Amino acid sequence: MEIIKTDIEDVLLLQPRLFEDERGYFFESYSKRDFDKQVREIKFVQDNESKSAYGVLRGLHFQKWPFTQSKLVRVLSGKVLDVAVDIRKGSPTYGKSVAVELSGENKLMFFIPKGFAHGFVVLSPQVVFQYKCDEFYHPESEGGIAWDDPDLAIDWKIPAEDLILSEKDKHHPLLRDIDSPFDYNVDLYSM
Repeated sequence: MEIIKTDIEDVLLLQPRLFEDERGYFFESYSKRDFDKQVREIKFVQDNESKSAYGVLRGLHFQKWPFTQSKLVRVLSGKVLDVAVDIRKGSPTYGKSVAVELSGENKLMFFIPKGFAHGFVVLSPQVVFQYKCDEFYHPESEGGIAWDDPDLAIDWKIPAEDLILSEKDKHHPLLRDIDSPFDYNVDLYSM
């Protein structure tokens, strides 16, 4: 597995080692040993999978303390633009985002640490999206940021009129209007 750094520390792309021949391909999509050694020690406890059509935008989501989540996401088929936004108060990259294209073809995986909001939009006719989480889903701990927050200025790569959002995702506040539950100077992994 090759680790590819992004513009924000600890937000990483992972490129698995692919073995291909006339039969097809094989790769390890996750190895706890390698992940703990190359990224950080994490105990993933829940795997999620979603299927979505072109234009579906899910996000920008996070879970508040004490149920903060890290995610390791990938696309099984199709293509998305995946986005992580730093929402840690006091961070030198607060309000900045990293956007990457993940696809069934490129097999890239994206690690979003605790203290970040996460979302994706479907760029292909259909996508099957998978994510590992290091904390269980707790609906009472849900948080979100508006996908179209002008201060974030995220280019979702498709026209706004083509977006399909849940009712909940249509009504998230702007980042400047929330009291972020995360502090850059607090190690969320040691709590």
